[in-house]
Amino acid sequence: MDRLYGRNSVLEALRARRRGLSRVLVASSAHHLNDLVALARQRQISVETVDHHRLDSLVQAHHQGVVAEADPFPYTSFAELVTNDAPLLLALDSLQDPQNFGTLLRTAQAVGVSGVLLPEHRAVGVTPAVSNASAGAVEHLRVARVTNLVRALGDLKSRGVWIYGLAVEAKQPYWTADLRDGACLVVGSEGAGLGRLVRETCDLLVRIPMAAGSVQSLNASVAGSLVLYEAFRQRSQR
Repeated sequence: MDRLYGRNSVLEALRARRRGLSRVLVASSAHHLNDLVALARQRQISVETVDHHRLDSLVQAHHQGVVAEADPFPYTSFAELVTNDAPLLLALDSLQDPQNFGTLLRTAQAVGVSGVLLPEHRAVGVTPAVSNASAGAVEHLRVARVTNLVRALGDLKSRGVWIYGLAVEAKQPYWTADLRDGACLVVGSEGAGLGRLVRETCDLLVRIPMAAGSVQSLNASVAGSLVLYEAFRQRSQR
C-alpha cells in the first residue's frame, strides 16, 4: 500500500481515479480541503478526520494535513507508450533523486509528453515522495518500467522515434535539434549522466549551453525541463 501525502498529490490521485484508493485521512486542524473531501466522498471513498499527530506517525514528511491510502502506482506497459505517429517521450537513465524525478514528471505532464520510460533496476520508481514532488502530475502520465533501457530505446528507433540524449560534453545546443516529429529525450543520472550503452544508442547528443565561468552543469530536472519545453515550443509552431 502507498500512503500519498500532500494536497496536490492526493487531489490529483482522486481526479485520476487512482487504483485502490480506499481511504483519505484529514487532520482536524487542516483548512482549505473542502474540494478534496467533497471529491473523495463523490468517489465513495472513506474520509476520516484524525489528529495531526496521527498523520505525522504515518508519513515522515510534510503532509499538509492530508494522507490517502492507495495501491502502488499502476505502471503501464512499454507497448502503450507510443500512441501516435509523433510521440514525445521522456526516458530516464538511472535517475535516483525523487525530487528530480518528480519535477521532470511535472514538466512532462505540462508539455503533453506521451509517456515516460525508466529502467526497472538502479533507478527511482514512482513513490509517494515522487508523486508529491510532481504535485500529483504523475497521476495523469503513462509511466513504463523496462528491464533493459537500451533495448527499449532500440525498439523506439525501429518505430521511427528519434532518440536525443542530454550530455554535458555534446557539441550541439539543444535548440538546434528538430524535435517536431517522434522524439524521445533521455536524461541521465545526477552524477554519471548517460550510461555508455545508452549514449551509443542515441541518435543525437545535445547540451545546455552556459555562460563562460558558470557552473559545469545544471540539475538534471532543470536541464531536462528546458529541452522538453523546447520540444513543446517547436511542436506548438508546427
